[in-house]
Amino acid sequence: MEKRKLTVPEMLERKQRGPKLRMITAYDYPTALMVDRSPIELILVGDSLGMAVLGYAGTVPVTMEDMLHHLRAVVRGAPNTFVIGDMPFGSYNEGPAQAIRNANRMLKAGADAVKLEGGMVVAPTVKAMVDGGIPVVGHIGLTPQTATMLGGFKVQGKDLASARRLLEDALALEEAGAFMLILECVPAPLARLITSKLRIPTIGIGAGPHCDGQVLVFHDLVGLFDRFVPKFVKQYAFLQKEISRALAEYAREVEEGVFPGPEHSFSINEEVLKELE
Repeated sequence: MEKRKLTVPEMLERKQRGPKLRMITAYDYPTALMVDRSPIELILVGDSLGMAVLGYAGTVPVTMEDMLHHLRAVVRGAPNTFVIGDMPFGSYNEGPAQAIRNANRMLKAGADAVKLEGGMVVAPTVKAMVDGGIPVVGHIGLTPQTATMLGGFKVQGKDLASARRLLEDALALEEAGAFMLILECVPAPLARLITSKLRIPTIGIGAGPHCDGQVLVFHDLVGLFDRFVPKFVKQYAFLQKEISRALAEYAREVEEGVFPGPEHSFSINEEVLKELE
């Protein structure tokens, strides 16, 4: 059957009946095209592009202009996949007016929804956005934009107080109108409890198998990013090694005069060549 973009009501229905939702990041046209030709239903144009594509140490330096540039490319490549634009650091922390303004820019660039990090603190902003007609995805647990405040990139919700806070965050975001929630680096039993308490689907990344769906960074999944590999990542391919081999072989063949060969070259009529000479 030809692939068709999911709607928000269909995602909410999948919460009750399944199957699991599948999400992957994409940051450019060729990647989006590959995802669009796969069974994966959701693309997140994540601010993780700061590390995976732009070479930053984290996500904080990523700008709205960066996000819009990559978002437009992904939308062009994935017309049949639901695309979520990640709101970067500094694009919504001034409150609802700023958040709505920047979210509208993402929707006008082609996003089907936007995502922002935070729990109860951002719930009023989420409510204002939803009231303004903006579909919103929440994100709690390890929130990379504020990882420094959380003590670094580590599992969240391991003690009673922090686990209770995450559950309260999840409920607050659902009440505010978020239609989906990403749980990052959360103990699997806690993610299972949160998922059972919500009417909206949860998408896990480092949150165990009991969420309503899963997300991974494309570059992690296919082995293109090796600065670090988180515990929760499964590498289904190791393309960096194969690409490095291809680059080295190309360099050698150019050096040795093997490439380009006759099959890669164009000819000219011998009579024309004689006239030129």
